[in-house]
Order: sequence, then C-alpha cells, then structure tokens
Amino acid sequence: MTAQPINGIHHVTAIATDPQKNVDFYTSLLGLRMVKKTVNFDDPGTYHLYYGDGVGHPGTIMTFFPWPMARRGSRGAGQAVVTSFSVPEGSMGYWVDRLEAMNVTAEKPKTRFDEEVLVFLDPDGLKLELVAHADGDQGEPWSDGPVPAEYAVRGFHSVTLAVRNLDPTADLLTETMGLGKVTELGERFRFAATGDEIARRIDVLHTPDTATGNVAAGTVHHVAFRVPDDLAQAAWIEKLANAGVYPTEVRDRQYFKSIYFREPGGTLFEFATDPPGFTWDEEPAELGTGLRLPPWLEPQRDRIERALPKIEISALQETS
Repeated sequence: MTAQPINGIHHVTAIATDPQKNVDFYTSLLGLRMVKKTVNFDDPGTYHLYYGDGVGHPGTIMTFFPWPMARRGSRGAGQAVVTSFSVPEGSMGYWVDRLEAMNVTAEKPKTRFDEEVLVFLDPDGLKLELVAHADGDQGEPWSDGPVPAEYAVRGFHSVTLAVRNLDPTADLLTETMGLGKVTELGERFRFAATGDEIARRIDVLHTPDTATGNVAAGTVHHVAFRVPDDLAQAAWIEKLANAGVYPTEVRDRQYFKSIYFREPGGTLFEFATDPPGFTWDEEPAELGTGLRLPPWLEPQRDRIERALPKIEISALQETS
C-alpha cells in the first residue's frame, strides 16, 4: 500500500501542572468539551485529559498530561512553540472581551498572512493563538459549550515549530509527508496539507540562533498527524524508514493507534489513526464524565483513583 499524503493535524499534546486549572481554562474559558478523562498509559499516576469538539473529531483534540509537581519548561528550537485554534471571521472582538473578563492577559490582535491573530498564555504558560480567518467557520463547535456558536473554536488552525535549520524539516514536511509550501513571511514559512479541512497548516520558524527548548510544564510534548487507518499507518512506517526516519512500534492508545518519531528539527511527531475515536467506550452524551482505563489497567482502578487528584467540570451548559 502506498502511503498517502498527510491531511492534517490529529491532536496536540502538552504538559500542565494543576489538572483543575487546566480543566477550567480549556472548558470554561475556551469552550472546548472534555471528551475523555483517562490516564497516561506510561505513567498511570497522572491524568491524560482530552478536549475537543462535541465528539473529539481529529483536528480538534488538545490533550494534556498534568503533573502537579512538574517544573516549568521553556520554549525554543526543537519544539512546537505555538498552538493555534481557528475561530470565525468577525469573532476577535468577542474573544478580546472574554479573555479580559476572565483576567487572561493577551497581546493586542495583529494581522499575519491576512489573518487576525490573538496571542495569549494558558495557566502554565503554554503559548496559544486564536486565528480568525476566511475559512475559520469550518467544522462544528461544541453546541452545548459556554461560547456562542458564532464565535466558538472550530479546531486547530496550525502549530508552529521552531527550528535552527529549516531545510531538513521542510524536506520532511514536503517530500515525505506531502504537505505543500504555501507562503512565507520573514523567518516564518507556512506549509499545508491539500484540501479544505481544518487543522491542515504547519508554520515553521527558522531561528538559527535560538536556544534549544526544554519540554516540561507549559510546553508541547508532541504533535500528532492524521492517518486514516491501520493499513495506512503500516504504509507510513515503511515510507518513513525508507526516508531514513525510524518510528516506534505501533502503540495502542485505545482511541487511536500511534507511531512516534522526531522530525529533523527535534520536535516529537506522532502519526495517529482516525479510528476508533472517543465514542467506542462512552456514549456521546457521556463523554468525559467518568475515568476510563485500558483493560490492562482496570485491575489497578482502585489504587489509580485514590492517587489521582479530584477534578470537577463546572456548569458548562450555560452559554454566555
């Protein structure tokens, strides 16, 4: 089977500290839905929290490992340094007011590539953007969230990678992954998957003099890209190996299957399958309400639940 070009971002995973502050920020403020509450399968003493649209479609999923005692990381080369969300054109005024009302410091909106961009930080210092653009109303927001649909986050707009050497990363994105270079502005180079789906852009900052980043609290752990199924993933394992990139074995994450590798600039990439998705073990109306564990951790449920801090999802059904 021939590996087909990558068609966009599947999810972005970052590191947090306080899980309750994380839940409050991404659900109550940004208006995302918690679609899965589980644990880090490699470290079940901490949560793995997933946020997205109503059912967690690929391209909308922001996930976190909240380690309460984690040290603060630093942004720099070899990382995804910004995670950007799409919002509809004309919504920036609403978001400026919303962030101010909730005491979140934000930069003044600016224009980049004919798009309106609002930069701010989450409680752990993770750098985020809201990007209002012409196709920013694609996708379906969570209809029962706290943000009115006409302003709501639709999924990812892009992620921004910082690299010291542009060419190897650009070659991987274009020659191997099948993205196209669409524009550039100064040290910023934009690549995008074909088509018109959400979450298809990757920006690369060429910063040869930037120090290497430290992946810890307030930074992105990895960026995951979409592959349609297990067969497509197997084809990608072969293609990556032929390109001199050797991914991990396939790992079962219950809601998708994954392989991992580092792109030449240093950022950890994942290729994740679209299926089975988040509704295979919970009904859509119940997503994110209970702690879900994989079968191999179920025998440890009592111990795991006692070790995890309690988190609450506030009244999110009230639209403001």
